[in-house]
Amino acid sequence: MFPSCYSKPKNGSQFKMSYTKVIFGVLVIYVLHTCWAIYGFVHTKPCDSARGDQCVASYLTTKPRLQLSFYSTMDPNDEGGHKLLFKVDKFEIHTKFERKVSVSLAELTHKNGSVHAVVYVHKSGVSPWKDSKHVRLVTRLTSQMTPPPPAGTRAATEAAHKGREAQKLVSYWKSHISLNMMTEDFTFNNAAVPSDLHRYMKIVEDGKKDKKKIYLPLLLIDEMQSRIKDFTEINITTKAVPLTMSYDTITLRKFRIWIHIQAVIYSLKHFGFSEKNIDEIKAMFVESGVHVLVLSVLVPAFHLSFEVFAFKNDVSFWQGKKSLAGISKRSVIWRCLSTSVIFLYLLGEKTSWLILIPMGAAALTELWKVSKIFALQPKDERDEITQATEEYDAKAMKFLSYLMYPLCISGAMYSFLYLKNKSSLYSWLLNSVVSGVYAFGFLSMVPQLFINYKLKSVGQLPMSVLLYKGLNTFMSDVFSGIITTPGPHQLACFRDDVVFLIYLYQRRIYPLNKCRSREHGASHRKKPKSKAHED
Repeated sequence: MFPSCYSKPKNGSQFKMSYTKVIFGVLVIYVLHTCWAIYGFVHTKPCDSARGDQCVASYLTTKPRLQLSFYSTMDPNDEGGHKLLFKVDKFEIHTKFERKVSVSLAELTHKNGSVHAVVYVHKSGVSPWKDSKHVRLVTRLTSQMTPPPPAGTRAATEAAHKGREAQKLVSYWKSHISLNMMTEDFTFNNAAVPSDLHRYMKIVEDGKKDKKKIYLPLLLIDEMQSRIKDFTEINITTKAVPLTMSYDTITLRKFRIWIHIQAVIYSLKHFGFSEKNIDEIKAMFVESGVHVLVLSVLVPAFHLSFEVFAFKNDVSFWQGKKSLAGISKRSVIWRCLSTSVIFLYLLGEKTSWLILIPMGAAALTELWKVSKIFALQPKDERDEITQATEEYDAKAMKFLSYLMYPLCISGAMYSFLYLKNKSSLYSWLLNSVVSGVYAFGFLSMVPQLFINYKLKSVGQLPMSVLLYKGLNTFMSDVFSGIITTPGPHQLACFRDDVVFLIYLYQRRIYPLNKCRSREHGASHRKKPKSKAHED
C-alpha cells in the first residue's frame, strides 16, 4: 500500500491537463499553418503546359530593348506635370547601379504639398505614354511626421516637452529610393497567379498571331531600405534636395516575401508603433535576413502561449492557496508595485497596445494576489512553518534594504543633478521610480530565495508558473538580443532570468518531496507507522 501523498491525481487535475493539451494543440496547428504559408511564399508552383495549363511567360524572355525613366511630379495622374530627372537609355536589367540627382522643390511643397517619384520601364527611344507595354510605379518622396527627439536628450526632458511637440509636424524628404525588378525567367499559370502578385503584375498579349499572354516586368520599391537616417528635414528655405536611386535585381521568392513584410510593417502604425520602432523592425529584417522572419513568427506564438499557461496556473495556484507558509508576501507586494509602476509609465508613454494589454493584465493579477495575501493573514495561532516564513521574510528584506535604499537614493540624486528642466519635478520623480524599478526590481525575489534556502524546500512555490515565466523571459531576451538592442524593459526581464536560474539550482539541491509537511504549507505531527505499513 502506498502512502497517501502518492495517490493518483483527481479528475480535476486530469481535466486541467487536457485543457493545457488543447491550448498546446492549437499552438501547434497555428505554427504549422504559418510554416505552410511561408512555404507558399518560398515555393511558387510553375506552369506546366504539358498538362494543358494556360501559361503566362515573362516579357523579358524576348530580350526587348528597354529604357528606365525617372520623373518627379506633384500629381502622379497629371502626365503634363511630370519632370524628367534622369533616364537610362540602354537599361541592362541584370546590372545594378546607383544614380544621384538634385531635385528642386516647388513652393507648393513647403505648403503641405506632396512630391512623388514616377518610375517607367518602357521601350527604348519611345515615350512611356506611347508604349502599351510600359510598367509604371509611383512612390512618395515627401512626408510629414513628428521629429525624433535630439540625441542625448534625457527622458525627463522629453516627457516635459511631449505635450508641446506632439502637435508639431515637420516635412521630410526621402533622399534614397531602392528599385528592384524580378528578372527570373518564371512562367505562371494564368488561372493560379498568386493573389499577392495581382497588384504588381500586368498581363498583356504579345501582339503576334498566336496571341500568347505575357506578363510585364515586376517592379518593387523596397521600403525596407527606406530608413529614418535617409529622411532630410525641409522647410520654406529649402530650394533643392539630393536624391539617390539604386537599382538591383530580386528573386521571385524574395519579391513575394518582401511585399508581405512591407504590408505588415505598414499596418503596425495602426497599432501605435512609432516611426523609430518601425525603423528598428526594418533594420531587423534587412540586416539579419529571412531566418529572422521565421523567428518573428514562431517566437511570438510561443511567447503568447507561455503567457497564457503562466496566467492560468498562477490564478489556479492562488485560488487554492490556504496558507502563506513558505511564501514571501513582501516579494509579492513589491512585485505588484513594480508591475503597476511600469504599466502606468508605459501608459503615459503611449506605448503600443500589444505591450500595454499584457502588462495591464499582469498588473491586475498582481493586485489580486496582494488582496489574497491580506485575506490569508492568520488571525489566530500560526503554525510553525508560517511563523518561520514570516521571520525569514522580514530578515531578508531588512538586509536587502541596506543595499536597495542607498542605490535608489543615489540614482535619484544623480538624475536630479543632471536634470535640465528643474521645474519638471513630477517627470523627475516618475522617471526616478521607473528607473529604480527597472534597475533593482529583480532584487524583490531575493527574500523568496532566502526563504527557500532556510526551509530547504521549494515545494511551496508553483513550479509550472515559474517554469513558463522563466522560459518566456529567457526566450524574449535571447530573441531581443538577436534582432534588437535591448532596452530597459528587456534588461529588466534579463535580471529575472538570473533569479530563475538560482531557483532551478535550489530545486536541484532541494528535491521535491510531497510527503514533507512544509511543502504543503502546514505542519503535521508524524504519526507512528501502523503494523500494516511496517509489513
